[in-house]
Amino acid sequence: MPDIDDLRMKVKYNDSITAILLINPDNPTGAIYPREVLEQIVAVAREHDLFIIADEIYSHIVYNGHNSLHLSEVLGDTCGLVMRGISKEYPWPGSRCGWIEVLNRRCDQVFNTYVNSLLASKRLEVCSTTIPQMSIPLIMGDSRYPDHLHTRAKMFENRAMEAVSILSDIPGTCVNAPSGAFYLTVMFEDGVLNNRQTLKIPNTQVRQMVEQQVRGAANDARFVYYMLGAKGICTVPLSGFCCSRDGFRVTLLECDDEKRKRTFQTIAEAIREYLR
Repeated sequence: MPDIDDLRMKVKYNDSITAILLINPDNPTGAIYPREVLEQIVAVAREHDLFIIADEIYSHIVYNGHNSLHLSEVLGDTCGLVMRGISKEYPWPGSRCGWIEVLNRRCDQVFNTYVNSLLASKRLEVCSTTIPQMSIPLIMGDSRYPDHLHTRAKMFENRAMEAVSILSDIPGTCVNAPSGAFYLTVMFEDGVLNNRQTLKIPNTQVRQMVEQQVRGAANDARFVYYMLGAKGICTVPLSGFCCSRDGFRVTLLECDDEKRKRTFQTIAEAIREYLR
C-alpha cells in the first residue's frame, strides 16, 4: 500500500506537482486499493488543490474477495480524470479503444481549461476506433457480459494462486498474492542481489550479449537479463517502474496450463540458482 505520509510530504514541498496518479487495480503488483486508502489520497489532493488521474483499465479484473471501487465513489467534489478501455476485457486481440471520464469538471476553472486543451488535441487526431466504439453497447449491454467478466476474473485468480504457491517459499524473496489485474510481482529482500551473481548460459553468443547488457544495470535488471539468457523467460524488473526495491513482474496470461506451470517452476529454479 502507498505511504500516505510520504505522499503528503512530496506534495507539500513540491509546488510543481498538480496531480496524483494512481493505478487501481495496480500494475505491476496486482494490488487493490481499499476505500480508506483511496479516501486518504483524495484528502491529500483536496488539501493541496490537486486533481487525481486514475487508471482503471483493470477495474473488472478483481478477485480474492475484492470488489471494484471506482474513483467516482470516493472523489467527492475533487476534480479527476479516469482512464478506461476495452482492451483488458474483450476477447478481441488487437482491438484497442480507450476513453477518459472527466469528474467534477466545473468545480475548478483551471482544471476545466486543462480538459478543454485535452479535447482540442484529440480533435486533431485522425485515428478512428469506430468499430470497437460501435461494439461497446452491444457487448457490454449483453446479458452474458457479467458472466464473462466473472469467469475471466476467476481464471486469473486461479492462475495467481498457482504462481504464488510455486514462488512464495523461496528464501530471500517476498511474494504478495495479487487481488486484481493479471500481474504478479516477486520482490527480493534488501541486500540479496549484487552485481556479481550469474546464471549459466550455454550459448556463447547469448552469454556475451547478456554480459554486455548488464554492465551498469540495476541489480534486478541484471537478474532479468540472466534469466532471459539462461532460461528463455522474459520478465520486467521493478527498477523499470521507477521502484527503489529489487524485483520483477510476471504476467498470468499464458493459456497453456502445463506451459504456465512449467514456466513458474523454471522461474523458481532460476531464483534459487541465482541466489545460491
